[in-house]
Amino acid sequence: MIRITDLALPLNHTEDELKQAVLQTLKLKASDLTNFNVFKRSYDARKKADIVLIYTIDVELKNENDVWPKLSQLPKISQTPDTSYHFVARASGSGAARPIVVGFGPCGLFAAFILAEMGYRPIVLERGKTVRERTKDTWGLWRKRELNPESNVQFGEGGAGTFSDGKLYSQVKDPHHYGRKVLTEFVKAGAPEEILYVSKPHIGTFRLVKMIEQMRHRIEELGGEIRFQQKVDSLEITNGKISGLHINNGDFLPATHVVLAIGHSARDTFEMIHEKGVYVEAKPFSIGFRIEHPQSVIDQARFGPNAGNKILGAADYKLVHHASNGRSVYSFCMCPGGTVVAATSEPNRVVTNGMSQYSRNERNANAAIVVGISPTDYPEHPLAGIDFQRALESKAFELGGKNYSAPGQLIGDFLDGRESKEFGSVIPSYKPGVSLGNLHKALPDFAIKAIQEAIPAFDKKIRGFAMQDGLLTGVETRTSSPIRIKRDDKTLQSINTEGLFPAGEGAGYAGGIMSAGIDGIKVAEAVALSIEGKI
Repeated sequence: MIRITDLALPLNHTEDELKQAVLQTLKLKASDLTNFNVFKRSYDARKKADIVLIYTIDVELKNENDVWPKLSQLPKISQTPDTSYHFVARASGSGAARPIVVGFGPCGLFAAFILAEMGYRPIVLERGKTVRERTKDTWGLWRKRELNPESNVQFGEGGAGTFSDGKLYSQVKDPHHYGRKVLTEFVKAGAPEEILYVSKPHIGTFRLVKMIEQMRHRIEELGGEIRFQQKVDSLEITNGKISGLHINNGDFLPATHVVLAIGHSARDTFEMIHEKGVYVEAKPFSIGFRIEHPQSVIDQARFGPNAGNKILGAADYKLVHHASNGRSVYSFCMCPGGTVVAATSEPNRVVTNGMSQYSRNERNANAAIVVGISPTDYPEHPLAGIDFQRALESKAFELGGKNYSAPGQLIGDFLDGRESKEFGSVIPSYKPGVSLGNLHKALPDFAIKAIQEAIPAFDKKIRGFAMQDGLLTGVETRTSSPIRIKRDDKTLQSINTEGLFPAGEGAGYAGGIMSAGIDGIKVAEAVALSIEGKI
C-alpha cells in the first residue's frame, strides 16, 4: 500500500472531498484506486477561525508496482510500513516453569496477554479485586468516605488507568509498532474503532471496565490464570536469582521468571524489594494541584468560532512554564469534560487525579498543574521520595478536614495569597467534597511560587486560565513512580536479580496506559526469549 502524510482538508469537508484530495495528491484517476483508509487524523488549530484536519492515508492501488517509481518522487508519499505484530518466540514445551506476572494494570495486562498468546500460560497475581468489585469499593470512598486500602483507584484489575481519561497516546519511541498492537487488542475487546486513527484517542472508564474483562477472559482461554487478592509479601532470591514468591495467603510459588508490574503506588512492595536487596534508585517525579475551569472556557480559547464542533470534541491543552526559581511547571493528565477524583490508596491521606468518560461531556475541564522535583529535594535514600509524597498527602488530609475531603482554593485567591471562603462559578467535581482554604500550606514554598508564576503565563496561551473563580484542588502526588527498579537494557532483567523483570510505571519505565502497555509487550518478549535461551 501507499501512504500519504500531512494531507490537509477543511474541518467540515465531505468524504468525496477527501477522496478527491487523495487522487490529486497521487495524480491518479478514480479508476486507479482500489481502496483507501485513514491511518491517522489530527487537527491544526493555530488559526482558530480556519481549523484544518491533517490526515495520514493508506491507499491501495490496482497497479501499485507499475506506478510506484513515479509516486516515489512525489512529496509526502511513501510505502505503508508493516505495523502488524510478530511474535518473537513460541513456547517450546509445557515442562518449563510458568512465568508469573505481578500486577494486572495496563503493563501486567499486556505482559500476560502476549505471554499467553505465545503459549506460556502465565500466572497473574493481583493484590486487588476484579474490576467490577473494585469499582464498588472505589465508589465507597467517593460516596461514603470509606477507603479499602487493597481495592481502590490504584489497586485492582486494570490498575490506576481504569479510573482515568483512558488516554491512549504517548510520546515514547515505538519503532516496532507495539502501540498498534495495544490499540488493536483494545478494539477487539470493545473499544471504538476510531482509537486506531484519531491523534489523541481515549476510551473512558466505563468502556475500559468491559474491555479489561474481555482481555482477562482471553488470557484465561489461552491457558493463563489470574489470581485476585493475592499480594506478594516477599521474594525468594537464591544466589542472585529469583526462585519464588511468598504470597499473603501463606502460599509459596516457585518462580524463575517474574514480571514486576506493580504500578506507581505499591509503596509496601517497593519497601519489600529494597529490603530484599533488589537494586532500587530514586527518580524525579512531580507534585502539584488539580485545576478546574468550565470546559466552555477551554473550548473557546482553543477553537474560537469552531468551539463545539463534533469532530473536534472537548478541547484539551498542554502547557509548560520554566519558572524564575529554576522549576519547571507543566500540565499533566488533562481531562476534557471530566472530573477530579479521590485517588488515595492509604488511610488518612488525600490524593487527587482526573478522569473522563468517553463522551467527555461533564461541565468542567481539569488537569494537573505540577512542578518537577528531583532526589536532591529530599534526603538521599532510594525510598525517600515515598516519604516526601506521604507527608504531602497527610497534610492535604488535614487541610481538607480529616474526612477525605480535598483542600481547595480559588485561582484568584491562590495567586493573591488569601484564603478562599466560597465557591464561584466553578463547582468542584471532586467527591467526596472540597474544603476551601489556603493551599499555600499544602506544598513546599518553591512549588507554590512556581505555580503562582506559571498560571498567569498559561493565561497568555489559554485565555481565561487565570480566571478568579477557577478552582485548585490538592494534592497531586502520584504523577509517576518516585523510584526506578533498574534493569539491564538488553535482557530487561533487574541489574542484580536474575529472572526479575521490572516493568511499567511502578518500575519507572512508563507513564500512562499506552506506554505501560508497550512496556508490558517488550518485557513479555524478553521473558519469552529468556525462557527459550535466546537472550
